Amino acid sequence: MFSLILYEPEIPPNTGNIIRLCANTGVRLHLIEPLGFELDEKRLRRAGLDYREFAEVAVHKNLESCVEQLDGPRVFALSTQGGTAYTVPTYEPDDAFLFGPETRGLPLALLDSLPSEQCLRLPMKENSRSLNLSNAAAVVIYEAWRQLGFERGG
Repeated sequence: MFSLILYEPEIPPNTGNIIRLCANTGVRLHLIEPLGFELDEKRLRRAGLDYREFAEVAVHKNLESCVEQLDGPRVFALSTQGGTAYTVPTYEPDDAFLFGPETRGLPLALLDSLPSEQCLRLPMKENSRSLNLSNAAAVVIYEAWRQLGFERGG
């Protein structure tokens, strides 16, 4: 089962949409503090359409404790700075996908700590800034799941 890690998410509706994505794909969601909202916030619930009960969601104090709890998965970071297209890797069931905060993305030091082939990007038109966080997460999760033949629920 894949894991989706949101590093310091800021916008409740994005996280709500991602909870819904995870509930429908069997992906585990991990949120790294600080969060820009409360988990019971109305806008989060509305975007998640009460899918919270169907999704496995955990909150962690920091990324290190999250990765340790996941028993050291292969972590793929998504960034506009990534050099590898998200379609290049061959994904495995225990892989984790790391996304940064909406307004600033992942810290450069974090990206630099990963092998370059694990720093992924989504193709976009030239001079585009970025995709919405929940849209980007859906694109990547569905590609990884597709590679596994849509078996094992994400």
